[in-house]
Amino acid sequence: MDPLRTLWETFFDGDSMREALPEMLTVGLPNTLILATSAALLGSVLGMLLAVAGISRTRWLRWPARVYTDVFRGLPAAATILLIGVGLAPLGMRVWGPNPYPLGVLALSLIAAAYLGEIFRAGILSVEAAQLEGARALGFSWGEAMRLVVIPQGVRRVLPAWVNQLIALIKDSSLVYFLGLLASQRELFRIGQDYAANTGNQSALLLAGLFYLVLTVPLTHAVNWLDRRLRQGRPSAPPEPEPEPAPAGVTPTGGNPR
Repeated sequence: MDPLRTLWETFFDGDSMREALPEMLTVGLPNTLILATSAALLGSVLGMLLAVAGISRTRWLRWPARVYTDVFRGLPAAATILLIGVGLAPLGMRVWGPNPYPLGVLALSLIAAAYLGEIFRAGILSVEAAQLEGARALGFSWGEAMRLVVIPQGVRRVLPAWVNQLIALIKDSSLVYFLGLLASQRELFRIGQDYAANTGNQSALLLAGLFYLVLTVPLTHAVNWLDRRLRQGRPSAPPEPEPEPAPAGVTPTGGNPR
């Protein structure tokens, strides 16, 4: 058999893709976006707490934040998802029943928090010390100066890195299938995997990969555009033309001198 034909029939079968497409659009795509955006939002909140704790002068806040960051950045994402999904499953059963979906969101959020905490910490530390000193001189407390002056500037500087982490979360959401989601909770990769297992054809998995590309490639270009915009700043308005000097013997108002 021709190898090229075998490759084409295995990964580019149009009928298999058309069969999986409706479920990917109605089930897989929404669940992937829900997992990624929920983890990004919750991870941002936890990451900001880690960032503030990481720059704290109190070592009892700084050290736990450092240990958390090292552990969750060092563990593979799949291992973290299994640890949270299996380890906290009894607690989840008592709280919301046999539904692993919230544990998948929690696991992704804890992973994202470790990376976002370092991103936010770097952004906060990049703000000039004079900003904090100026705010304190105006009567702000340390907490008010950080919350109203320093942190907003630091977050603005790391927005491209935040979007990059969202891209990573979109791809990592495919690992939640380890937890055995319900049929209505499957994300893109799980649906593609199920169709591939049922039909023996890998075209549905390739289709899932194309969906990930459709989601991540525009975000990648948005990151590049945003990074250039933040580096260059807003385009300045053209300077106003200077008024022409008045002719000799004529006042600026157009009248004759007395």
